[in-house]
Amino acid sequence: MDRSSSQSSGNAAEAMALEHLEHHGLHLIAKNWRCRLGELDLVMLDIDTVVFVEVRFRHHSAWGGATESVDARKRTKLTHVAMAFLQQESRWNQHPCRFDVVAINAASKGKLQLNWIRNAFDS
Repeated sequence: MDRSSSQSSGNAAEAMALEHLEHHGLHLIAKNWRCRLGELDLVMLDIDTVVFVEVRFRHHSAWGGATESVDARKRTKLTHVAMAFLQQESRWNQHPCRFDVVAINAASKGKLQLNWIRNAFDS
């Protein structure tokens, strides 16, 4: 798969995740927030909790599914980027925080299966 197709799939997965989370009462703070350390896919507010959401999409599970792709290295990176976000966006740094994962896998007959894992890991 070429980069543009992969990026398009990623954008569609993020849009699907955002719609799902907003439907469940979360509010968008930032989308694709970047710093020199990396990127946060979605930063949401769940009542008073800042939620850092990693969106993962997999067409097939030959090398593991979307959930398994958030390994220890990825979790460490997300933690560092989240700390940078809280330093730069100081209005949020007194709120409780959590890390969620929205894993989207291609299922049978072209359907997508979304799995929202709240509090997927600790920082």
